[in-house]
Amino acid sequence: MRTRFDAIGLVVSDMAASVAFYRRLGFAFPDGAEREPHTEAELPGGLRLLLDTEETVRSFHPGWRAPSGGGRASLALRCAAPAEVDAVYEELTGDGHHGELKPWDAFWGQRYAVVHDPDGNGVDLFAPLPER
Repeated sequence: MRTRFDAIGLVVSDMAASVAFYRRLGFAFPDGAEREPHTEAELPGGLRLLLDTEETVRSFHPGWRAPSGGGRASLALRCAAPAEVDAVYEELTGDGHHGELKPWDAFWGQRYAVVHDPDGNGVDLFAPLPER
């Protein structure tokens, strides 16, 4: 059997808030996606980000319950430059999204920060630091 990594799926409590959040980060969801129970955005390289409402998941898995607490999943998004990590973090936290980790120069050679999406999932923002 051969499998191929194809998609990342997130279960969301508020589709409109999640679509708006990820659109701000450059994900191209179709028009009207915020009103749908399921939506997808194709990512560079052919991967997809799938969003499903909790109600959608319950419709085919009646015993399913949302995990409690944050940190259930994390996406890592590469920024074009270290300054963009700071700018994106400030933009999102300025709009009320929870900043988990302020931008810093990580010892592994990246400008790095973490912000939460509307469901508490981590979104890591990073960019390589210039060689010293």
